[in-house]
Amino acid sequence: MSELKLRIKKFVPEKIWISLIKVYNFTNLRTAYESYLIKKAPKNHQKALEIVRKKEKVKVAFFLTHESVWKYDLLFDLMLVHPRFEPQIFVCPVVNFGNENMLFEMDKAYNAFKNKGYDVIKTYNNETGVYLDVKRTFSPDIVFYTNPYEGLVDYRYYIKEFSNILTCYVPYAIMTTNYDAFYNLNFHNLVWRIFSETPIHKNIAFQKQKNKGKNNVVTGYPGFDQLLTIKRPNSNVWKNNNKTLKRVIWAPHHSMNELNKVSNFLEYCDVFLELAIVYNNQLQIAFKPHPLLRIKLENDPDWGKKKTDAYYHKWMDLENGQFENSEYTDLFLTSDALIHDCGSFMAEYLITEKPSLFMVRNESVMKEWSEFGEKTVAVHYQSRNKKELIDFIENVVLNENDWMKETRNKFVENNLIQNNNLTASQNIMNYLETQIFE
Repeated sequence: MSELKLRIKKFVPEKIWISLIKVYNFTNLRTAYESYLIKKAPKNHQKALEIVRKKEKVKVAFFLTHESVWKYDLLFDLMLVHPRFEPQIFVCPVVNFGNENMLFEMDKAYNAFKNKGYDVIKTYNNETGVYLDVKRTFSPDIVFYTNPYEGLVDYRYYIKEFSNILTCYVPYAIMTTNYDAFYNLNFHNLVWRIFSETPIHKNIAFQKQKNKGKNNVVTGYPGFDQLLTIKRPNSNVWKNNNKTLKRVIWAPHHSMNELNKVSNFLEYCDVFLELAIVYNNQLQIAFKPHPLLRIKLENDPDWGKKKTDAYYHKWMDLENGQFENSEYTDLFLTSDALIHDCGSFMAEYLITEKPSLFMVRNESVMKEWSEFGEKTVAVHYQSRNKKELIDFIENVVLNENDWMKETRNKFVENNLIQNNNLTASQNIMNYLETQIFE
């Protein structure tokens, strides 16, 4: 549809085109068309499934955006050794923050996966400006998405362009709030299967999705898999190898001025630098911001690119500090504690059995949790001011008075670990095999 609109635009005068778009957007035409696509999706998927079942080899495209939201390592590896799956990773450019950021994030993800030994393909050619036609060059039978947001990637790789293909989605984070954007976008209703984190998440989908969550399958969360299976993590991810230092991760969110303003970054950016200096003989701190924080600071009139770069470089230059912006499994596993205000890390870090502090910027944040979020934040230490932050560092981290450990680990066992003791990736693989090969 998007490609068709672009073709029509070439032959229509600009004023007429703008008028047509206004009519389309401000009438029920858009809503009616989207409802039609959602209603039609199950029939399209059934036809696609019947076609795939007849194939000896099943081609699977994984659409990678930001390196840090990739949750498919174990699933991809399972497919690599499977006799009938042919998986391939495609890096899709993130286009919603300008060309410079698009090229930076695409190259960053591409190089990171190349360095890990993956065969990865860019969908955008930096030199020619040409986008890869994945449907023509690879002809996937299944597409796995890493992000549900329309406009984040170029339209060529959005789900509407793959309506006749089996599409799958694992949430880029284990969701802790009830926001519609996490459950009821067009994407969530158009995708063939969403592999849900827990029964609670499937129930929220039933309540919120237009299709009543009929495309949700509870498998557990693949983001936990490596945290559960890696027995010898690499501690060299920490710049300072002094084993007497406690290792703390500070992970601020990017929502400083939007939604419920969950991010504490603006209030605490200098505080954490001070803490790194005050506790330089006791702590090393990894500054791990949300990937979008930097671009938002660069566009902020009070910050800008120069001030942002200077701040990030301060962390790089600290003897007992570092800046982290990539895959974080080893960082989590070899750390001693997490301090954050990110819903995406809320449950994930608990798998490590280490203490976690959630920084409450304002009480409105605490009113937004889902049933799952309420249970998760309840097993976190919490801070609402600098004194409580320092108390966590001194008593829980340095003095190892982790009085919530037993309660926290019971929550993990009862809510995050699958009853069948299989990884979420294996559960997804088993589901696909049952649907396609049996």
